[in-house]
Amino acid sequence: MSTNDAAVHWRDHGVRVIRGADLDPKPGQWPGASLDVAVNRAKAGAKQLWAGAGRIDGNAKTGPHHHGELESVIYVLSGRARMRWGERLEFVAEAGPGDFIYVAPYVPHQEINASRTEQLAFVLVRSGQEPVVVNLDITPAEPPEEVRWVDDIHRL
Repeated sequence: MSTNDAAVHWRDHGVRVIRGADLDPKPGQWPGASLDVAVNRAKAGAKQLWAGAGRIDGNAKTGPHHHGELESVIYVLSGRARMRWGERLEFVAEAGPGDFIYVAPYVPHQEINASRTEQLAFVLVRSGQEPVVVNLDITPAEPPEEVRWVDDIHRL
């Protein structure tokens, strides 16, 4: 590819700006939850990533589910996210604005808006294009064990 060909290719396929007004709204799978598609193959030409903006209304939550082999990252914009995970959703932790949440492949989990009144807003990025959502019939453990997120670098 010549320098000129590369420049034309990169101009048309190197960077895409997807305006907030141009997101594709998708009805949420659960009442009170919605997800707007921002980056996928159709909108941006992405081959390995999917990204969108989501909202969960006050006092609402998703059902227990996992996303198969996909990894997910949630960035909390506003509100408080309460995450439950595990075979019986026996673990719980909360995240607020500016926090990232990582969900490993096949991990049963549930996103919960920790507020009864405020909307939870977040950005979601997944490691694949397929809209994998495997709903699970789980009887949650009560009470769940609170887990403090600590990585190997930033010890308590």
